Amino acid sequence: MLGDLDVLSRGGLGLDDFLAEATASVQRAVPWVGACVGTHDPATMMLTSARKYGTLVSNNAHDQLFGIIEYGSADATSFRSLAVSEHRAIGMHEATSGEVERSERMTRLMRPVYGFADEARLLFRDGSGVWGALAIFRGSDDPSFAPDEVEFLGRLSESFARGVRSGMLARLAAGHLGDPDATGPAVVIVDAQDRISQISLGAEERLEQLRGDVHGGDPLSLVTSLVGAARHALGTPGASLPRARVRTGSGVWLLLHASPLRGANGAVGDVVVTIEEARPPEIVALVVAAFGLTPRERDVTRLVLQGVDTKEIASTLHVSAYTVQDHLKSVFDKAGVRSRRELISRVYFDQYVPRMGTDVGPTGWFT
Repeated sequence: MLGDLDVLSRGGLGLDDFLAEATASVQRAVPWVGACVGTHDPATMMLTSARKYGTLVSNNAHDQLFGIIEYGSADATSFRSLAVSEHRAIGMHEATSGEVERSERMTRLMRPVYGFADEARLLFRDGSGVWGALAIFRGSDDPSFAPDEVEFLGRLSESFARGVRSGMLARLAAGHLGDPDATGPAVVIVDAQDRISQISLGAEERLEQLRGDVHGGDPLSLVTSLVGAARHALGTPGASLPRARVRTGSGVWLLLHASPLRGANGAVGDVVVTIEEARPPEIVALVVAAFGLTPRERDVTRLVLQGVDTKEIASTLHVSAYTVQDHLKSVFDKAGVRSRRELISRVYFDQYVPRMGTDVGPTGWFT
């Protein structure tokens, strides 16, 4: 099954198809009665989309309660907490030594509302961050998730991350090419004969910007280099999808991603390359605009959203812990909250929930 998922993650499937097939594949190896899969913004570990399977299908009545618990509580098994830990997967029964009632999520939601007795959680983690997560559930008549099952889930982490990122690229390519007014998304598809088979207006604009690059040269050579690296990654288990950061002549930094695609008949060789501005996570700019933060308060907020503690923030910004606390107090006052958890919860409901249902781009943020 490990090999099957690895192949699936390199198949160029759209995000919905990949997650549906991958989650069904997990069920064959680690049985579950209900499952929920989310994509996350790797900059903040906040949910950007969700899909439900099994007994959870079409059950959306309690999504707000889930968000309140997940982002407003101190649960050590929240996806945000797990993202800054060494774990890739956990089982609630094992993590709590059989006392799952210690989890607010289990006592307020999973047990009384859905009748679930145990949950296993898996992070989709690669070298650049956490791109999503899977939660699978068992009922009161089912056995708890065993340690070997949790260990097995952890081994799927990188394959899931690869499939999610590739799925985001495939969706972007399929959803915007051919729209004459869509000059923003920059997408190039190179076929198996190394010819550009499709290119969006946005990509033409970006490539033209690169022709004035201070380093000179033909920007298409960079595209073809990424295409070659993407094909190599397809046949190399564990390889990361290639990307490059380049500077235009006007000083703008661009980020290029490449991912292999698989055709409907199983044909391989086509590669999609996306081009976008390389910029800090958009969420920081949104928070600054909404709360009127200073540049230093913005830096502190960015690290708080990533789950970094006060001591590490101080070290990263080369200031004292007391200075960090002063900045935090100012941020809390401007945001109208009293704690880190309240700040995180407010950002989730103010900035992420309203955008749910829209496409998510290669950076993990909404397109």
